[in-house]
Amino acid sequence: MPISRSARAETGEDVSAFVGKGVDFKGTIVYQGTVRIDGSLDGEIQTEGVLLVGEEAVLKAKVTAGTIVCKGKITGDITAKEKIKLRAPAVITGGVTTPMLSIEEGVMFNGTLEMAQAPRDAQKEPTLRAVTAVATSTDPSSVKRVTG
Repeated sequence: MPISRSARAETGEDVSAFVGKGVDFKGTIVYQGTVRIDGSLDGEIQTEGVLLVGEEAVLKAKVTAGTIVCKGKITGDITAKEKIKLRAPAVITGGVTTPMLSIEEGVMFNGTLEMAQAPRDAQKEPTLRAVTAVATSTDPSSVKRVTG
């Protein structure tokens, strides 16, 4: 499937930049729009837009984005202002902060999760939930619901 077609299916918009397989990047990426990473990144990513992490991507980074869709490996703190979608075979190691999280069967998540409801009104205080988790979702019957 072409990259732009899969990106449209995930986000409804075209990919504005692409870090391809075999590319090793060190440093900070700051952008607007949608970026797809299939290579290796060591550093930091900052955006209000969308980050697509491909299946073969390896990120050792502090990630801050509007929306994150991940099939690859991310080690580091991850913050999404809107939502995070973890798709198999993603491997996440680190702290995750987001108001909305979906985890597909087959994803490995090792770290902490903090969920804050996105404020609808600037005067309202967000509700915070903190969970420490080490989970694999390969066996759905072994998953227990945790509420904070």
